[in-house]
Amino acid sequence: MKPLKIVMLQRSLLTDRIFTEAHRERIRRFGTLVINDASGNPTPARAAELADGADVIITSWGCPPLEADILDRCPSLGLVLHAAGTVKPILSPQLSERGIRLGTANEALARGVAETALGLAIVSLKNMWQLSRNTREGEWDKQRERVKELYGVTVGIIGAGLSGRHLIRLLQLFEVRVLVYDPFVSEAEVNGMGAGKVELDELLRASDVVSIHAPSVPETDRMMNARTLGLMKDDAILINTARGSLVDEEALVAELRKGRLWACLDVTEPEPPEADHPFRSLPNVTLLPHIAGAENNGLYRLGDYIADEVERYAEGRPLKGEVDISQLYRLA
Repeated sequence: MKPLKIVMLQRSLLTDRIFTEAHRERIRRFGTLVINDASGNPTPARAAELADGADVIITSWGCPPLEADILDRCPSLGLVLHAAGTVKPILSPQLSERGIRLGTANEALARGVAETALGLAIVSLKNMWQLSRNTREGEWDKQRERVKELYGVTVGIIGAGLSGRHLIRLLQLFEVRVLVYDPFVSEAEVNGMGAGKVELDELLRASDVVSIHAPSVPETDRMMNARTLGLMKDDAILINTARGSLVDEEALVAELRKGRLWACLDVTEPEPPEADHPFRSLPNVTLLPHIAGAENNGLYRLGDYIADEVERYAEGRPLKGEVDISQLYRLA
């Protein structure tokens, strides 16, 4: 393949946080690398200027949709790689109309999400949040009897997408039963992962830990509501590292006020929640500021992934993170 012109559209701060100099050198092996040196998010006009003559465009958070005014400047563009999760913010109909391929680093983010969910499950089952509070207040053995191990329990995973699948793989290291609800994945495929496919109600009734990994689409809006939350076991743990829209927050607050459940919430709707939101004060909530995917050094995993994808594309090999635009309704 001829040398490529590769353009990074995202603001300079994001480039520095995602791509090390080693990542950039790997990309430069395949042509010329143009980097946006501006500190602010690129406007459509600035994106078009940067994209002039590009064969590959790299985007990330804060980039505009890649519409005709931008794409007209790069008629040889063959690939857009999104160094972030969902590609929806950069999508335009012109991408598919012009046959431009699209890839995302969502798999790299998904690994961080799954690892976070696993960590939350372990710490919550061990009752560490409450025990830590108790010991700070001078206690020692208070509520030790509520500690559980990640052993002999049932973990329910809602959504067998990238993060859900990685969590299933991680859970194979533990002696637990894994149940999966995902209407788009066959029973044979779920069984092949080492889990059991069930309907949502059965999963909620049976699980000691419920971890949400479904996309935010109309069909999943408020899927965790008064009815479904009411099916969960007493003392069950609900983990949401997906999207806040999947949970009816008023219904969850009502269940939490009964003291029945523990909730670990990395996402809410909106973000952040209001200063007086019950999630900030209820004793059985672990509220995190949307850190599950990648933070700080974890962002370099995205840079590594994108550099790998540039190499695959330049060498004519299949991409790992190519997106089928026709299936976007299933994606987060």
